[in-house]
Amino acid sequence: MILTRRRLFSTTVATGTALVAAPAIIRGLATPAEAKAPIAGTKAPSFYRFKLGEFEITALHDGEFARPLDASFVRNAPLEDVQKTLADNFLPTDKLTISFTALLVNTGSKLVLIDTGFNDNGGPTNGRVVSALKAAGYDPSMVDAVIFSHFHGDHLQGARTKAGQLVYPNAEMMVPAPEWDFWMDDAKMAAASEGMKGAFAGVRRVLQPNAADVKRFKWGDEVVTGITAVEAAGHTPGHTAFAIVSGNAKMMYVADVTNTPVLFATNPDWKVMFDMDADKAVATRKRILDMAATDKFQLSFYHASFPSTGFIAKAGAGYRFVPVQWS
Repeated sequence: MILTRRRLFSTTVATGTALVAAPAIIRGLATPAEAKAPIAGTKAPSFYRFKLGEFEITALHDGEFARPLDASFVRNAPLEDVQKTLADNFLPTDKLTISFTALLVNTGSKLVLIDTGFNDNGGPTNGRVVSALKAAGYDPSMVDAVIFSHFHGDHLQGARTKAGQLVYPNAEMMVPAPEWDFWMDDAKMAAASEGMKGAFAGVRRVLQPNAADVKRFKWGDEVVTGITAVEAAGHTPGHTAFAIVSGNAKMMYVADVTNTPVLFATNPDWKVMFDMDADKAVATRKRILDMAATDKFQLSFYHASFPSTGFIAKAGAGYRFVPVQWS
C-alpha cells in the first residue's frame, strides 16, 4: 500500500487493525498539549559564511520588514501581475517581506563591513547586524572599514546609535563621492520634498559629526585591496556595487540593484518605488544582471532572502535568481 498524505490523514478507518496502526505511523508528531519544551518565539542571530579565494565572506542578517503590497510598489506594472509573480514563488500576495543583509569581508589584513543595517534605529524585526557580527565571532571594535553602497537609511543608520555613538569606533567610513555630493548639498536639501528632507537629515545625523574623517571614493577605485567600486547609479545618484576579488575568485555585492530579485530580476523592466531615477536603475539592473549571467559569478544582494547570495541565470526576457547551496 502506498502511504499518501490523504491516506495518512483519513478520518474513517474500517478495520480495527488500521485503527491500532495509525497512532504508530504518526508517533512522535506531538500535539501542542503533549509538547514538553516551550515555544521559543524568537530567532537567533543569523550569519552565513563562505570562502572567496583567500577571503572569508560573512553575510550578516539585519532582519526584515513586512509592508502592505499595493499598486504603488511597482510603478509600471499592474498590481495583479506583481501578485502573480509572488504567488508563482509561493509568497503572500497582500504584503511584501523585505529582508536586509549586510556583508562582512575579511581580506586577511582588514575586516570590512559593507552597509550597516539599522542597529537601534529600526523596528522590532530588524537592527540585528551587531548581534549577528558577535555571533560570527567579531566585536564591532574589530571592524577596520565601513563601506556604504548608498545613503538610504536601511544601509546607513546602523553606523551610529540613536544616542549618537559610533557603532564601529575604529573603522574608517568610506562613501561613494557622487552619493556624498548629492546628500550633502544644502541646495538639494532645501529644494527637497518634506518627505525627502527627513532622509537628508538622517544622512547628516550619521555622517556630519565626523565628516572630515569620511573617505570619499570614485567608481573604479579599489576602495580596499580586493574591493572595487562599480557604478550602479539609478536607485540613488551614487548607488554603488562592489566587485570583490581574491586570486581568480570573484563575486559582486550589488546592494539595491534589484530590491527583491524575486520581482525585479524576473522582471528587470519593472520600476520599484524606491528608485530615484527609475530609467537609469532599469539600465543598471540589466547591465549588472546580464554580466553576472554571462560570466557566472556569484552575487550578494541586500534585499534577497537570507543568506542573500547566489547566481543569476537568463530566463526568457528576464533572469532568475539561483540561491547558493547552503554549506
